[in-house]
Amino acid sequence: MNYQWYPGHMTKAMRMMQENIKLIDIIIELTDARIPAAGRNPDIDELGKNKYRLIILNKADLADPAVTARWKEHYQKQGYFVLEMNSKTGNDAGKVKELVQNACAEKIERDKKRGIVGRPIRAMVAGIPNVGKSTFINKLAGRASAKTGNKPGVTKGKQWISLGKNMQLLDTPGVLWPKFDDDTVGLHLALIGSMNDDNLDIAELACELIKILSETYPNAVFEKYNITKEQVSEYEEQMYSTPTSAVLSAIAFNRKCFKQGAEIDLNRAAALLLDDFRNGRLGRLSLERP
Repeated sequence: MNYQWYPGHMTKAMRMMQENIKLIDIIIELTDARIPAAGRNPDIDELGKNKYRLIILNKADLADPAVTARWKEHYQKQGYFVLEMNSKTGNDAGKVKELVQNACAEKIERDKKRGIVGRPIRAMVAGIPNVGKSTFINKLAGRASAKTGNKPGVTKGKQWISLGKNMQLLDTPGVLWPKFDDDTVGLHLALIGSMNDDNLDIAELACELIKILSETYPNAVFEKYNITKEQVSEYEEQMYSTPTSAVLSAIAFNRKCFKQGAEIDLNRAAALLLDDFRNGRLGRLSLERP
């Protein structure tokens, strides 16, 4: 399956970010803690070459905590300021402001020597679609400043949000990049919901998820849907299917996903599995390791 998705508004959004980068002191880049590498747009790295950088490993409550700790160390070694966070609770909102001040300490000191005191730090909040930027901003601001939604493309244009006298945030739309060099990147982005599901074969996508989890968290799917190995073997023989599609068939049967005539509905089972994964109902799982 081709996991490319780059609608026209993303070109416009990237152009807007390029035009505003000269106003910015620091880029706060959100990436999904389940895919910390695939979830980082290389164009943002290029954009922020000469800017201070803070990486937020967002949705950390959905990711494997041991793996997230390794990613945090990985990016800190590369010179980034890093924070793992669950933007929905916003428990670490205070730490974000503290890290921004620490990251920009050199700039703040330089301003003082020039007699510039009290100028707010300007931060650009950037990331891929559906990574939680608007929820993150609202928690930082303590109010509903940005539109939120559990699907890509909710934020359409730029928004400046003031966090008191010391900090201003520029919210930007979620952007992907025109071509993924590695198909695995596109697959991982599709799995966490950063692409429009309407453009994807969700049964195939769900089978890819089953395959990945069978290698890293082999019990997660079986335990969630009460599947037995005998049941999977039976579906493989009956339907001449692959092990992954046999698992999907077992999910469909056990969760009563049927079409008319008692035929199992693989698309309904796939949508169920993807929704459970994206919302953490399979457990805290990470798709990538450093």
